[in-house]
Amino acid sequence: MALFGRGLQRVISSMSLRALLYRRPTEPQAVQVVFDKAIYLVRVRRHRQARRYTLRIHAATREVVLTMPPRGSLKEAHEFAQQHGGWIAARLGRLPEAAPFASGGKVPLRGLPHRIVHRRGTRGTVWTETDAYGERLLCVAGEAPHIDRRVADFLKKEAHRTLEAASQRYAEKLGVTIKRVSVRDQSSRWGSCSTTGVLSYSWRLILAPTFVLEYLAAHEVAHLVEMNHSTRFWRLVDKLCPNVERAKVWLDVHGTDLHRYGLPTKSALPPTERRDRRAGTGY
Repeated sequence: MALFGRGLQRVISSMSLRALLYRRPTEPQAVQVVFDKAIYLVRVRRHRQARRYTLRIHAATREVVLTMPPRGSLKEAHEFAQQHGGWIAARLGRLPEAAPFASGGKVPLRGLPHRIVHRRGTRGTVWTETDAYGERLLCVAGEAPHIDRRVADFLKKEAHRTLEAASQRYAEKLGVTIKRVSVRDQSSRWGSCSTTGVLSYSWRLILAPTFVLEYLAAHEVAHLVEMNHSTRFWRLVDKLCPNVERAKVWLDVHGTDLHRYGLPTKSALPPTERRDRRAGTGY
């Protein structure tokens, strides 16, 4: 018991020493990069497993993040970011223009464009209409400052309702049971399936055409039978959904564009582009 206690104490002491070595209490959280008369803010973070300086651009939030090794120097990090100022500017310039949920703006609902219309004096929250000219409208009641939140809440509810119905339908075909369906702003992936039967989807799938949403539901439900991407898995997905290739092509071409709508949450983990010191190439 005494030996175990001394061993544990050495482990704790070692951990405390590493924490003291790597901690930078007064270190700034961001550095500025100047390129072509523009200033870009780059968030700096240390990571205990990092072996080199790495730049990432989060497509949805447009945030530039520099990851550095535990013992890295802030000066070197700043120099690395500044050296790649052109890369930062070019990648940010290629991102789709942000489209907030605001009156007059347009948002796709199940792949069909809807114009957001503010109906301040009307009862209700959010609903769809078609005007006299055939234009699809997404009507929002209440005060103007609440438009963004109300539209986002409406889309998330629609996504959950539609994805849950599609998932249950495919689960019945396969004879499997779903424990729960949830929707989040998980921009690093469109869907996931746990071994316990929990399915999770990106709510932004409600912005895509219905055949894309159906494909993702079939994909995740198929994982309840085959927790892999084997030939048997894809054969199962093809059996459930006739538009697999069409949906995959659509996501490859238009998927990133879905992240520009609304105000993304800080917890989102969007697709990234990367440049690192060792390789010197973007990913």
